[in-house]
Amino acid sequence: MAGHSKWKQIKHYKAATDAKRGALFTRLIREITMAAKLGGGDPAGNPRLRTAIDNAKGSSMPKENIERAIKKGTGELEGVEYVEALYEAYGPGGVAIMIQAVTDNPTRTVADIRHKLSRNGGNMGTANSVAFLFDRKGQMAVPADGVSEDALIEAALEAGAEDVVNEGELFVVATDPAALHAAKEGLQARGYAVENAELAWVPRSTVRVEGAAAQQLLKLLEALEELDDVQKVDANFEMDDDALAGA
Repeated sequence: MAGHSKWKQIKHYKAATDAKRGALFTRLIREITMAAKLGGGDPAGNPRLRTAIDNAKGSSMPKENIERAIKKGTGELEGVEYVEALYEAYGPGGVAIMIQAVTDNPTRTVADIRHKLSRNGGNMGTANSVAFLFDRKGQMAVPADGVSEDALIEAALEAGAEDVVNEGELFVVATDPAALHAAKEGLQARGYAVENAELAWVPRSTVRVEGAAAQQLLKLLEALEELDDVQKVDANFEMDDDALAGA
């Protein structure tokens, strides 16, 4: 995670946020719909859709919900017209934030994001104001139990990945964005369990936040994640594990 707070803790924190608002299915459905809209409804020919379906199944989404989301994306069923949007912002402690959204009303979405930022010590940035601090990457996790690091590195590189980072209980595999789906399937074909395959904005360097600024930042990130239109939030912070675990 390029010096970012540990993958597992970030995932645990975000999962807790999703559970509190019961909105995980909403986020997954929008991703399936957008993937089908952009690349067609056949998972065999649409890697992004394959990954979205895998993530939905991993979260126990019913098959009929998945099929309905695909059909809304392809236009077979009437549904809301979604578009993707990316917003850049600053948070407490000078932390840079990238906010990915899928929305049917960008005007509403940007107003909601500005409101959350202003109430929680952040402010909206202009286009490219913080994007240069991040690299767009594919990321996925492989549980470390019983896995040889050297063997995984070899398999990951053969599957088209760029890097493997050992984070103790997990290995985090990084790819070029276009290679995410092929690398994931390559690792699975080699017998590896793969979790949380996604596209992310990975910080090139991090800003350390502590104390009140750390707590305010976590409050802001949670407020942004609570917005229905927001799909994913990435930020270039690091903080003590205790501060993150206590969020």
